[in-house]
Amino acid sequence: MNNISRLLFFLIITQLLLISCNKKDDNTVVSPQISEVQYIVIGDVNMAYRTVGVGYPLLLCMGFTGVIDIWPEVVLYELANHYKVIIFENRGMGYSTIINDTTAFSMKLFAQDAANLMNALDISIAHVMAWSMGTYIAQELALNYPEKVNKVILYAADCGDDITIQPDSAVMAILSDPNASDTVILSVLFPENWLERPDALAYFPQDFPEADSNIVKRQDIACRNWFTEGGGTTDRLGSFNKQTLLITGDQDICTPWKNTLIMKPLIENSEILILPGGGHGLMYQYPYDFSNHVLTFLKEDKGKPLNQ
Repeated sequence: MNNISRLLFFLIITQLLLISCNKKDDNTVVSPQISEVQYIVIGDVNMAYRTVGVGYPLLLCMGFTGVIDIWPEVVLYELANHYKVIIFENRGMGYSTIINDTTAFSMKLFAQDAANLMNALDISIAHVMAWSMGTYIAQELALNYPEKVNKVILYAADCGDDITIQPDSAVMAILSDPNASDTVILSVLFPENWLERPDALAYFPQDFPEADSNIVKRQDIACRNWFTEGGGTTDRLGSFNKQTLLITGDQDICTPWKNTLIMKPLIENSEILILPGGGHGLMYQYPYDFSNHVLTFLKEDKGKPLNQ
């Protein structure tokens, strides 16, 4: 497997570990089932998506090189007990394919894809939760299609431009090194003390598919553009009027947690949640706590209509 594939592979492995280590009591209500992969053609993309649950829609935006199957099942089930959760893949990743492969990747393009998916599924407005690069997409979605977005959860976020605190060069070197060991890769996603857990590798298939290297490269270019002056949302967040929860872990070294401190004063109606001991993959570390914080935020009524 290449480095990106191993990264995704180990994220899914953590789901198996978390399901066994974070079980609730035997009286827990069985959660709705995640749908089979569904497809819908939107513009030049054959978009792959899944749904789980019923009710008011909650759209989840995936991060860099991510696919729909790496969302932690525990989190999906917890959220789906209250909302209809929609998970999808960015163009060219996983099951999603590009029909006309000519458009340069950008966060605005990914946001347009998300808006088009909502239209195709007859979703007029939704809450939006996003992780890592997905938070860039969510910001562009809320800014460019404000009528489609209700509340926003930005997990492991930054606002781009040259104001952003980027990962240490050593972290970037690990993520881009195809020869990096499995242990080293995991070390940038999770704190060292959390990694001291039983080995679950034997319980998961070893043939996780590799990501398309060309698509990964194009996503990487889009991310690098996000970090250039004027490439992000810094100058536009003053008009970001959505109720927003900024979630981060104080051990996140992929998207340094202090980026939320930069974003907080730029988003008027926002609040910060910093989880002690949480790394970039904190939703795998603390799936129930993470879900409870998200649900509490979504259920809070601070004087603005929730349309739910």
